[in-house]
Amino acid sequence: MMNDRLSTIMTKNVITVKPTDTLATVKDILFSRGFHHVPVVEDKKLCGIITSYDMVRLDLPFSEYENIIVKDIMNKKVVTLTENELIGAAAQIFLKHLFHGLPIVNNDDELTGIVTTHDILKYEFLKEYPDDIFVKKTKWIETAKY
Repeated sequence: MMNDRLSTIMTKNVITVKPTDTLATVKDILFSRGFHHVPVVEDKKLCGIITSYDMVRLDLPFSEYENIIVKDIMNKKVVTLTENELIGAAAQIFLKHLFHGLPIVNNDDELTGIVTTHDILKYEFLKEYPDDIFVKKTKWIETAKY
């Protein structure tokens, strides 16, 4: 059931930040795009991820975000998959570790995409209800992807 490759559902044009960016930049991306996580990339290589939870747990006012650098709070231990792995592998990781976004990398650890729990939910829904026009054409579902 989940034997298709991640490349079939992943978002390829991923919005990222650099380790030297400020949290104010991350906040703007999260709020304006409705994202919950943003990969941190330097020279095309994934070096971390920062999530809305990371920012909430700081318990700081937004006014202080301009003074905090991404590399100081990003998660450096990031679970990744390659685009040739199965969708079921991503689902298993999401269920086991309770996070909602997986960066997709190539053999050189360069970011090539991202898969979210929303992508898998949409994939499964459309397999069950392929003629559902609402899900296929609803703009907010399409823009919810990275």
